[in-house]
Amino acid sequence: MFLRSATPTTLAIVAVSLLAGCGISIPNDPDGTLDRVTGGELRVGVSESAPWTETAGSGAPTGTEVDLVEEFAENLHADVDWTEGGEADLVSALERGELDLVIGGFTDTTPWTSKAAMTQPYAESTNDEGTTAKHVMLAPMGENAFLVRLERFLLEGDGEQK
Repeated sequence: MFLRSATPTTLAIVAVSLLAGCGISIPNDPDGTLDRVTGGELRVGVSESAPWTETAGSGAPTGTEVDLVEEFAENLHADVDWTEGGEADLVSALERGELDLVIGGFTDTTPWTSKAAMTQPYAESTNDEGTTAKHVMLAPMGENAFLVRLERFLLEGDGEQK
């Protein structure tokens, strides 16, 4: 009887309450990415796309996105393990769970959205032709707690829960 007279809003509240009572947190990471990375290792794929990412030369990659990732990792008390490569190889490694994040000057028009979760745009750039691009990073599909924490960091500058 209750279900027939309940509004969709009431049903949603009941469903969330039941899930909360089961110990399920939202957003969550089915593969535990945020929990594993926090205090551990952030595995990041990086593809050449200056000035966002630069992989040429010796040592670790450099660039605007590299600096952001290093600051994010520091925020999580994690070390960064860099893997350099082409976009296709890095996105495949992300899908297989071998990477936690892929950077490389990606924009919100990236063709990889069927294989990777995309952050909300966190920066814009304009090329010589006057075209504006909105920049994003790529994370594993379904790892929503990790993605939310990354987006908070990118948009608020520190990623701390507020």
